[in-house]
Amino acid sequence: MNYKVLAAGLAVVLPTLAVFWKSFGTDPHALPKALEGKHAPAFALTSLTGERVDRSSLEGRPFVLNFWATWCIPCAQEHPAMLDVARKYGDRIQFYGVLYGDDQEKANEWLQKRGSAYPTLVDPSGRTAIDYGVAGVPETFIVNRQGEIVEKVVGPIDPNEVARVLEGLL
Repeated sequence: MNYKVLAAGLAVVLPTLAVFWKSFGTDPHALPKALEGKHAPAFALTSLTGERVDRSSLEGRPFVLNFWATWCIPCAQEHPAMLDVARKYGDRIQFYGVLYGDDQEKANEWLQKRGSAYPTLVDPSGRTAIDYGVAGVPETFIVNRQGEIVEKVVGPIDPNEVARVLEGLL
């Protein structure tokens, strides 16, 4: 038996097994919310209608960023709830969708079919999604008047929970 080959194999297999063992029982959806309590990253994006939106222009007013895509089934499932929340709070809190890894034309068609209550911004390079630490869609960020992220929601929103957070901002 070649002990060098055995030792090399064990050197690869044992650490891999240790990682798998350590991760058993953890929630794969429990992503870190590292930006909560920190200042929301800057961005300057253009909406589907051509309006330029700059993060600095939102100072002093709470806002919500919802990263979504047309190919995302959970995004389609949460969309009616996002519309309801935006319609209820849109006069006091600014809402924006941010298109994630998708085509503007598809997004326009998708919104025409399903409705829209707030502007959707285009992030063509994905830089804003990276800055916000978006790992997948949907992800929603709620930002207070001071520009701090107070809540990050991974996956479809719970409208009652989001309403509770929004009420706390007003």
